[in-house]
Parts: sequence; C-alpha cells; structure tokens
Amino acid sequence: CSELSAGAVRGAGKSRESESENKLDAETASDSESKSEFGGSAPVPTSDDTPEVLNRALSNLSSRWKNWWVRGILTLAMITFFFIIIYLGPMVLMTIVMCVQIKCFHEIITIGYNVYHSYDLPWFRTLSWYFLLCVNYFFYGETVTDYFFTLVQREEPLRILSKYHRFISFALYLTGFCMFVLSLVKKHYRLQFYMFGWTHVTLLIVVTQSHLIIHNLFEGMIWFIVPISCVICNDIMAYMFGFFFGRTPLIKLSPKKTWEGFIGGFFATVLFGLLLSYVMSGYRCFTCPVEFNNDTNSFTVDCEPSELFQLQEYNIPLVLQSVVGWKTVRMYPFQIHSIALSTFASLIGPFGGFFASGFKRAFKIKDFANTIPGHGGIMDRFDCQYLMATFVNVYIASFIRGPNPSKLIQQFLTLRPDQQLHIFNTLKAHLVDKGMLGSLEDA
Repeated sequence: CSELSAGAVRGAGKSRESESENKLDAETASDSESKSEFGGSAPVPTSDDTPEVLNRALSNLSSRWKNWWVRGILTLAMITFFFIIIYLGPMVLMTIVMCVQIKCFHEIITIGYNVYHSYDLPWFRTLSWYFLLCVNYFFYGETVTDYFFTLVQREEPLRILSKYHRFISFALYLTGFCMFVLSLVKKHYRLQFYMFGWTHVTLLIVVTQSHLIIHNLFEGMIWFIVPISCVICNDIMAYMFGFFFGRTPLIKLSPKKTWEGFIGGFFATVLFGLLLSYVMSGYRCFTCPVEFNNDTNSFTVDCEPSELFQLQEYNIPLVLQSVVGWKTVRMYPFQIHSIALSTFASLIGPFGGFFASGFKRAFKIKDFANTIPGHGGIMDRFDCQYLMATFVNVYIASFIRGPNPSKLIQQFLTLRPDQQLHIFNTLKAHLVDKGMLGSLEDA
C-alpha cells in the first residue's frame, strides 16, 4: 500500500510538473512568436527617393558610381547648410538641434509603431510623444534655470515654475506612467512592455544626447563645431579611403566598412582637427562661452580669450627635431585637446554607427528612413554624433570647466540681505586669513 501510495504521489507530482512545463512551453512559444513578429517586420522603406534630376544626370553610370555621386552632392549640400546655420548664431543652432532630436525620435518610434499598430493597441504613439514632451520639459527647464537665472527670477510665473520644476516634471511623468498602466490589454502585456522599454531607451539615446550637445554649445561654439566637424570628416574620409582602397572587411555588422577606410579616416581626421582648431581658436565668436545678457535680453559671445585660446610655445621632442627641423612650435593649447576629440571621433565614434547598423539588421531595414537621398534618415547621419556629444560633455567637465563666477554672483544677488551679508563676512574672513585682503586694499 505504501508503495502504491508513493507511486501515486510521484505520478501526481510528475503530472503537475508536466502541466507546468507545458504552460511554460506555451508561454515561451508565445513570447518567441511575439519576438519573432516584433523583430521580423520591415516598417521603414528601404529605397532612397533620389531626385529625378540626379537620376537623369547619372543614368549612364554604374550603381556604385551613381551612389557615390548622389552621396557626394548631398553631402556638400548638408555641409553648406551647416555653415549657414553656424553663421546665423547660437539660437539657430539650438533650434536645429531640437528639430534634429524630434526627427530622430520620430524615425525610431515609427519603426516600433508599425509593429505595435498591427495589434490595434491604444495610446502607444500618443504616450511616446507625451514622454518626449515630459523629458524635454525636465532637461530644458533645468537649462533655462541655469543659464537664464536672472531672467527667471525677474518674472513671477517663471520663478514659481523654476522653484517647483522637478516636482512638476515628476508629476507629468507619473501621469504618463498611469496612462500606460491603464492602457494594458490582456494577451498583449509583453509586447506593450517591450514598447514601453523601446520608448524609454529612445528617449535616453536621443533626448539626453541632444541636451548634452546644447550644453557643449554654451561652453563655446568651438566645442560644438569641432567635434561635429571631426565626426563628419571621419565619415567622409573613411568612405573615400574605403571606396578607393578598401580591401579588408572591418566588421560584420557593416560589410562595406574596411580597415583601410578606418585607418585612413583616423589620420585624416586628426590632421583636420588640428587645422580646424588652429583657425577657429583665433576668433572670439567661436571660443567665448555663449551667455545671456540680461540688459539686452539677448545672447552675447564676447570675452577675453582664456589660456586655451592663446598661442603658446612648445618644445618639440628631441626624437622629432631631426625629422621636422624645428626645436619649438607655436600652437594653441586647444589644439592638443582637439587631438583627443578627433581621436575619439575616429576610433570610438564609428561604434555608434556600428550600433545603429546592428539595430537596423535586427529589424531587417536598410535605413531608419529615406529623408536624405543616398544617406537614409536623419538618424543615419547622427548615430555617431550622439556618442560624440556625451564624450565632449564628459571631457569638458573632467578637464576644462571650472567654477563660473558670473553664475555665482547671479545666485548671490537673489539671496536675502542677511544671507548676502553672512556670505560677505565669511568671504572677508577667509581672505584675511589668506593674507590677500590687505594687499587688495593697498592696491
């Protein structure tokens, strides 16, 4: 009897285990099917809308050379547009960065929306754009408070929004979070959470990086122009060296990338960075921080150039003196920093492009969109720029930026008189202890 009962227990246990395994298998299969459907779609067109005038002009060329000419002509057009917006000043540059951010977000979200829309589930696109609005409100609200502090303190509504900015941002995000929970539909939970994660990763990649680009711009237009130009130069020169000399494949994610293009692009970009930095370091409009003038309510770019942008004399190493024939060289300190920027743009920056290539292969698409003939979408052109923006921001914070006296004074003036007096007495005592106050009074 005991053997029979033990056997019955074992049989029941096996039955329950078998049942749970079947359920798990069914759930896994369902998950795999969702993933297969999620990753197997091709929602974005893969063909480029090449203008008809170019098609007629290049009709006698092979597809390889036709693509070369189309890319070349459109590249020159984009570079010309880049020069124009630089000439128009920092406000236009910030507006263009915002427009690029929105377009990149649209291209990535559209890929997910086409998959998601096939299930006829509510609110995905609405919630995605709502979260974009919330994140932009949070980031740019902080920037406005930081760079337009006096203006914000002058206006009562702005002062209230500034004081409770983070709470308002959090409340807005919680509203979107609750809307997402309410939108959950039975049998599609996994896909909905996939898309929730999709939206947030897109926000992390696009909005955060564009915010850092604008921060770099406020440090001086040179910190915006040189890194972006180095990435553009590397992209062009790597393509040129690869087109004419490429023989050895570089990475499987991008079969057209070659070691010849990678190495040639590196040396060309470092040289380009040195030359561009030398030219730009001599102009205050590029080297001075972008600041807001409270008297005129406008941006100003005028200052006494820092040591970074003043010519210094450097001794050439003995090993190289016999080669170049010089003992010293005069150059701007910023040119040394430009070597770090151009090296990153050449060696690490392309991995942003490789990451984007892997993403496109995962979803079996050629480009994010077909906005620019021969180039794909806006995101296809800015995949390396976003990675570069983070590096430049970290580089400035680690090696360049120091305390900003003008911002400290602005904050000091907004304090109550008793608080200002307390800070004044503390600072006076500190200067007396250092022995600096007496010498200042004598002067």
